[in-house]
Amino acid sequence: MRTAGIIGGGIGGLTSAIALHQAGWHVEVFERAAHPDRAGTALGMWPTALQALDTLGLGAQVRKLGAPQHGGSFLRPDGNRIATINVSAIRGRTGDSVYLLSRPALLRLLHGALPEGVVRFSTEVTDLASARGAYDVVLVADGVFSRNRAALFGTGSRPRYAGATAWRGTVDGAVDTVTETWGPGQRFGITPREDGRTNWYATLVGPEGMTFSDGDVAALETRFAGWHDGVRRVLDLVREEETLRHDLYDLDPPLPTYVQDNAALLGDAAHAMTPDLGRGACEALLDSVTVARCLVDAPSVADGLTAYDRGRRKPTQRLVRMSRTAGRLAQARRLAPVRDLAVRTALAFGPPG
Repeated sequence: MRTAGIIGGGIGGLTSAIALHQAGWHVEVFERAAHPDRAGTALGMWPTALQALDTLGLGAQVRKLGAPQHGGSFLRPDGNRIATINVSAIRGRTGDSVYLLSRPALLRLLHGALPEGVVRFSTEVTDLASARGAYDVVLVADGVFSRNRAALFGTGSRPRYAGATAWRGTVDGAVDTVTETWGPGQRFGITPREDGRTNWYATLVGPEGMTFSDGDVAALETRFAGWHDGVRRVLDLVREEETLRHDLYDLDPPLPTYVQDNAALLGDAAHAMTPDLGRGACEALLDSVTVARCLVDAPSVADGLTAYDRGRRKPTQRLVRMSRTAGRLAQARRLAPVRDLAVRTALAFGPPG
């Protein structure tokens, strides 16, 4: 029986463990946290990610649990529309919708698809060389600040601050469409989620690690004062203790390969991207089912990892660049009319599935 050691018990690590376990491999997942991550807001599950989950028998559950995206708009601070996301075009092209599901709900689903004891909590891998000797393959899925990426490839590619900080949370009350409002150097997003509550996020352009003397929520209320009623209704419900704050990073420069001998990177460890396209979780899912399929189908681990790298590196690195560009456009401080025209033109061809 072939064996796999997986470093990181997030979306990519759990999904690759499920895929290899279902294929008959012996799998062990090492997660340094003491328990499954209970924090996080809604993730957009795009049709390609749902198809990846379908191969594991989990897609139907995500569609059942998640809130389908019925519509979406980009707005100006006064509430006027910049552009509309054509959700019907996504369904017509892919046969599926986008579903919004919170990160904790997705992780619970993935954990439930693995036998008890596969995931070892409070266990950090500090000796990657020993792990590579103990398993046929080691998959590294330990996030944007992966220590094991540096152990494999050095520090030439590292997390780069994207110039903005994000705040996220949930509030009571339901919405049925997605909106993202763009102002100079700042944005505010509102989406549904699976439990009938509302997910929100905000980004501000500024220095890495910026802080506010009067607290984050008070700063957001000041920065988004005067924006349309939809933003104001959400901000009135936001509480400091329920708000998550993260500086945004992507990986730069891109790695020349995601594999080395019998080890491979997946998800943010391989291609961390800003959240501007909403594709980070989806690409981790696609990485995971792809690497498992390649390992199962290939005559050797080396051949399987080569096929994985060939199939996933260029598409994911292209999305990193696209996401970076999308963020810069959305938060542009000047030439808003030119930006708005570019967005409407891009959406006329339909968003990616």
